[in-house]
Amino acid sequence: MDKDNTKKWFEEVVPQLANLLLRLPTLLETHYQNAGLIGMETGLRLLDTQQSGMVLLSQDLIAALLVCALFCLFPTTNRGAKHLPTINFDTLFLSLYEHYDVNQEHKIKCILHYFERTCSEMPMGNVSFERKVLPLRNSKSNIVYPEADFWSKSTVSLCRLEAWASGLIEDQPAEALEVDFANKNIGGGALRHGCVQEEIRCMINPELIVARLFLPSMADNEAIEIVGAERFSNYSGYAASFRFCGDHVDTKSVDTMGRRRTRIIAIDALSRPGKRQYTVECLLRETNKAFCGFFDQHKSQQYQKQFGENGLKWFLPPEPDQVSRMEPERCFRIKEYEGEIGVATGNWGCGAFGGDPEVKAIIQWLAASQALRPFVLYYTFNLEALQKLDLVVQWILSQGWTVGEVWNILVEYSTQRLKRQTKIGFFNWLLPSLYDVDPMILDVAHSM
Repeated sequence: MDKDNTKKWFEEVVPQLANLLLRLPTLLETHYQNAGLIGMETGLRLLDTQQSGMVLLSQDLIAALLVCALFCLFPTTNRGAKHLPTINFDTLFLSLYEHYDVNQEHKIKCILHYFERTCSEMPMGNVSFERKVLPLRNSKSNIVYPEADFWSKSTVSLCRLEAWASGLIEDQPAEALEVDFANKNIGGGALRHGCVQEEIRCMINPELIVARLFLPSMADNEAIEIVGAERFSNYSGYAASFRFCGDHVDTKSVDTMGRRRTRIIAIDALSRPGKRQYTVECLLRETNKAFCGFFDQHKSQQYQKQFGENGLKWFLPPEPDQVSRMEPERCFRIKEYEGEIGVATGNWGCGAFGGDPEVKAIIQWLAASQALRPFVLYYTFNLEALQKLDLVVQWILSQGWTVGEVWNILVEYSTQRLKRQTKIGFFNWLLPSLYDVDPMILDVAHSM
């Protein structure tokens, strides 16, 4: 900081943060008085593994809890034993001294800007944190963790998918679940040296960090959904080039629970799976992980009541006029689904995690379709392997295939990769083995 900002921080901001900290007992008392008023338990508590549930926090309470983290007041004893990640900010500041990087300094600038903003005008909305679980055993109230046979026999139609070579998930123009390429410990390396997709999201939406206080690591059948986190900072770059670029005014509308309509879904992919990612077990794990995140579990009873509780009955195919099929004369645009909640995602589990980007793209498409999401916005970040994603998607839609049929094709390709019968990517393997592409379809796909 320069001299003027240093003076402002220590003489104005820090005393206000101390006053906010002193309000914490009152804020907590009000919080617990209001918990449960919406017909479900929403009080601050440990949302332990395999226990689905929601915590609903006011933004001023979140700010007070984050001040505790800034001042390093949270006990650290036994957090590891409970599979809880670090929450105090000492590790973030220490990282500057262990191995200085400019991006670390800019991460801290985002955090300080958040505190300056909350001191100047405290936001008064709410943020919900939900652990979503696909039970491993039969459950009358939830859809159970699917086996491979479930996916193989699915008759659900594929939803629309629109690929974007540029743009960012957090800037998506529709109302959609925004996928956090998460670590199993929510926030990943946000409070250490990490500075990729999940960590950056925690810097520009710092309210996400408070999830580390009460959400232990995710199991294979779990996801975390956070609704209402406000964005406070603009930025540029990625990883080593990340830079804080000033204030951001979040203009998202607010729902009936006082939450901004920003829905972030944290799902953790397999880390460096190598060839193992082509086994049915790993394909199933990744598809179920995405499905857990994308499926609206609050509607599971409604689906089961309407369609039955056994097997795939609740996943009946839509009526013919609702089936998602590519029509050459009618290109897909998000405005067709105004008011519906789709999925905004990208190269989940790729990059440092070592996932096959073509396979991961198809897996997420299948999961979103099975979850009855109306569309997927897929940000490829100009990844060369996905340059033909839009073309492949349009061609698959033109075939009228179901989720089950594409799953079986993906399994066949993966089997060949395991047996070293092919070395080419899924897209190159798929198109030559099928019917010739209609030139009109090619023209439509290229024009989108």
